[in-house]
Amino acid sequence: MNLAMLADRDLEEKGERERLWFEERSYTNRELHEASLRLAGALKKLGIRPDDKIVVIMNNCPEVLISYPAIWRVGAVVVPVLHVLEAHELAYIVKNSRARAVITSHDLTAKVLDAVAAADVGEVGVIAVTEGKAQVEAPVLPFEMLVADSEPLAQVVERAPEDLAVVLYTSGTTGHPKGVMQTHHNLMANASNSWNTAKTRNPDETTLIALPLAHTFGLSTLVSGYLFGSRGILMRRFLPQDALKLIERHKVAVMSGVPTMFVYMLMVPEQFDTSSMRSWIVGAAPMPMEHLRRFEARFGGTMYVGYGLTEASPTIAVEREGEPRKPGSTGRPVEGVRVKIVDDNGNERPRGQIGEICAAGENVTKGYLGMPEATAECFRDGWLHTGDIGFLDEDDYLFVVERKKDLIIRGGLNVYPKDVEEVLYRHPAVAECAVVGVPDALMGEQVCACVVLKPGLTLSADVLVHHCQETLAKYKTPRYVEFLPALPKTTIGKIQKKELRKMMSAKYESALPEVTASAPL
Repeated sequence: MNLAMLADRDLEEKGERERLWFEERSYTNRELHEASLRLAGALKKLGIRPDDKIVVIMNNCPEVLISYPAIWRVGAVVVPVLHVLEAHELAYIVKNSRARAVITSHDLTAKVLDAVAAADVGEVGVIAVTEGKAQVEAPVLPFEMLVADSEPLAQVVERAPEDLAVVLYTSGTTGHPKGVMQTHHNLMANASNSWNTAKTRNPDETTLIALPLAHTFGLSTLVSGYLFGSRGILMRRFLPQDALKLIERHKVAVMSGVPTMFVYMLMVPEQFDTSSMRSWIVGAAPMPMEHLRRFEARFGGTMYVGYGLTEASPTIAVEREGEPRKPGSTGRPVEGVRVKIVDDNGNERPRGQIGEICAAGENVTKGYLGMPEATAECFRDGWLHTGDIGFLDEDDYLFVVERKKDLIIRGGLNVYPKDVEEVLYRHPAVAECAVVGVPDALMGEQVCACVVLKPGLTLSADVLVHHCQETLAKYKTPRYVEFLPALPKTTIGKIQKKELRKMMSAKYESALPEVTASAPL
């Protein structure tokens, strides 16, 4: 089994057809496949071997759809990374994964080279997409030249079902990012689960691809696309007005996204023809029912709420076409996935009673790269313990009541508070701090830093935010800073984040702003 064979099968069974549209250019499935074969040949010639890790960090572009199957074809492992990460964050991933190469875009080359140098893991090749804008300089290799000058690799390296296809780094809830190991079988099972759950399978439909292909949600849509066979309209980055223009122009029928994307689209004042839309699929963070209803009323189609996480590759449950909606629910578990609710002792709880959500299925990953203790804690007795709290009702609908207590999900991206707190503590005026998520109508949650200053010192919020911006990715930087005389603590001195969240949430509870969002996420 090798996921690269999905592209082979797509061409054999469906014939040559338009597969992708990107920035005024159309790409056929044959064109993308042949470029992938040539890149695979180049990677093999460069010495890439089965199980080698290759980081792919760039904005959405056709080269991502060329790179992933090429890496799989030689038996190597894709390590997708969001382009917004800072150099030191990328360096950790390169070092932890022991990456052998990085495929990137020209504008990110300097950051990538800094990260590779800081990782200090030996020789790491860097391949950059130039898009004809500039020539790369040694030691960087030009992507386009490698594809043009290399012999295609016709033979797919055979992989066992349990062999790794992807390592996706997620902040999770403990310290450094954890590399979630997704096998070829995990990702194929997730795609098959979606196929078997779907009521409509129309290969003539057009899908808008606005999610980052480096995110688990976006990656799953890429793999599932080979089964569903639909034409994809790829956005380099999400802009709400552009998304609506593309839907109108290309008669898009399906779009997947995080709540923030759909809230931004609601705020666009211009009217567009979205009558072609059949399904809006929302996941990665909670979607308020008020926004959902407003969205459907304005743009038509049906919005389906789903639940999943990277460790499940990622889908666990989703609302289904033609089935009743239950407000607050994420629908029923998809075909191929079992869900149970357990108490603190691991005992299964009755229907309607709250506990930890656990999932099992062939899409559930084998654990975390190089982290046996974290793997043993999260994966027990054949079940993934999500750390999320919820319940199943009598009709098998899943309700997610509360997320992992510390994790902040801003615009669908995970922010681990400890990462931010460590940076805050580096400022000489900070005595104590705690970072919590607060509700936000646009992003779902915003990062709020609660800070106690050292006696006699003063500091402005702007200075502290600037201090964070020098180190953290933009989406991790605090949106709000609250200076407090003291932080709430337990009798043994542990900071009570639950109380802080309650206090800050009451202050920053907000309605949907009456402004136009034009900036990219």
